[in-house]
Amino acid sequence: MANNYLLPLFLALIVISSVSANFQRDIEITWGDGRGQITNNGELLTLSLDKSSGSGFQSKNEYLFGKIDMQMKLVPGNSAGTVTTLYLKSPGTTWDEIDFEFLGNLSGDPYTLHTNVYTQGKGDKEQQFKLWFDPTADFHTYTIVWNPQRIIFTVDGTPIREFKNMESIGTLFPKNRPMRMYSSLWNADDWATRGGLVKTDWSKAPFTASYRGFNQEACVWSNGKSSCPDVSKQGTTGSWLSQELDSTAQERMRWVQKNYMIYNYCTDSKRFPQGLPKECLAA
Repeated sequence: MANNYLLPLFLALIVISSVSANFQRDIEITWGDGRGQITNNGELLTLSLDKSSGSGFQSKNEYLFGKIDMQMKLVPGNSAGTVTTLYLKSPGTTWDEIDFEFLGNLSGDPYTLHTNVYTQGKGDKEQQFKLWFDPTADFHTYTIVWNPQRIIFTVDGTPIREFKNMESIGTLFPKNRPMRMYSSLWNADDWATRGGLVKTDWSKAPFTASYRGFNQEACVWSNGKSSCPDVSKQGTTGSWLSQELDSTAQERMRWVQKNYMIYNYCTDSKRFPQGLPKECLAA
């Protein structure tokens, strides 16, 4: 009976946490010369792109593992050539990185959602998807769950990709370098849309992407220490720290990958003539 009372309280806390996210407190706009704007008392952020420049922001905190949620509404209409990003990244030349990249397209054609994972500066682990909704018509929630065992990418709570820690077979996994959350809107019409064949139509500028509902449940890294002193005690800090996909979540992910995945590095034998990466063979 006690659990029946605790569940509504838990859900209420989630709602409060999402609503309380404040861009003025939690992030800083780092480039764009005024093209990034925070409004609505810190609850809404917009990035814009014109022919002179794009714009971007980053989290004030660094994280060593966490669950990062962001509600985004992408550039509407003819977004060809534009790229909107949401990612975690560590500094340096041998960086770690976990990517969402949204590649724009002509009006009426769907965005491409590009995902990747880098460890020690090495990536080449791309999976790409088309979305099952219009990401420009309303806000949708994009989430990165990063814990010592796996990385999970979700869209509106539906998992689309899982990248497991397979260090035991020699696959690199990001677990030692604190990362910040970044987002940007920029022009990449040399490659973003149909391999660069379709260019940005600057008569449609400025292009604008909108953000709200930033939520960070994470081990914050500060002054060389983590706010989660012992991640080996999984589950004591939060469910994300030991989160895995149950059978229902795995079934939902398979549905997405069957119907909406358009590229998977693990099936691209032409790209890897010496053999597919080890983690692909172990999956």
